[in-house]
Amino acid sequence: MKIPYIVIITPFLTFASGMTLFPFILLQRKSYKWDKELINHERIHIQQQVEMFILPFYVLYFINYLFNLAKYRNHDDAYMNMYFEREAYANEHDLEYLENRKAWSFLGYLRK
Repeated sequence: MKIPYIVIITPFLTFASGMTLFPFILLQRKSYKWDKELINHERIHIQQQVEMFILPFYVLYFINYLFNLAKYRNHDDAYMNMYFEREAYANEHDLEYLENRKAWSFLGYLRK
């Protein structure tokens, strides 16, 4: 199922190339080249958000980040080891991933 989204180019996004706040994909002005892989990465997050009824996604995302920050004691490692991000980064190059993705696929990226 294709979930609609709206792309917004913003000069205020300085800490990341892109960010998703359902149904919006926010991109840095310099990301305006409409990088298909970046958009695909953010669309994977939209799918994750819809599956979790949006608000619980943000709560779990934040908790997962804080847990990882305590574990790795480093922002980059904490961020890259979040299961939501692992799914998105692992599949951002596959532009057909969302057409074949099973619901709750991010659970397959949980690590012990």
